[in-house]
Amino acid sequence: MAEAEYANAYSEVLEILKHVSKNDYNKIPKSKIEIFKKNFNKDYNFIYNPNLTLDEQNVSKRTKAIIAILFRDYWATDIQKKKIINRQNYSKMLVEKEKQKKYNKEDLFGNNENYGNKKVATTEKALMREKWYEKIIRKIRSIFIKKK
Repeated sequence: MAEAEYANAYSEVLEILKHVSKNDYNKIPKSKIEIFKKNFNKDYNFIYNPNLTLDEQNVSKRTKAIIAILFRDYWATDIQKKKIINRQNYSKMLVEKEKQKKYNKEDLFGNNENYGNKKVATTEKALMREKWYEKIIRKIRSIFIKKK
């Protein structure tokens, strides 16, 4: 499924790149273009209208992401790159905060201190329990000690 989505996205990217200036096209490494050409879906027909934005056309999210990466890495000025990277880092930070909020240890186990105390208490009980063979040995000893 994902391979087909990427193959369609590569088809869309190649069609879009046909409408990019030769100067911008040449900034993209040949190896990237070859990857797109090698893995695109030959049966997928996408027609790009240069008079419309990407949002106005039926372009997949993967295609938009690939175009955004191409812009960031090869076409953006240094100031644009810094802004894009800062925005991406900020977005990642927000996602991580949401994960921390959603999967907070205190929310999963209740009060963290109580959880730790319960763990210690059960560990102590487990250590205090006699093993089955120790019980048998103790019982046998008690029998011999009573006879004396």
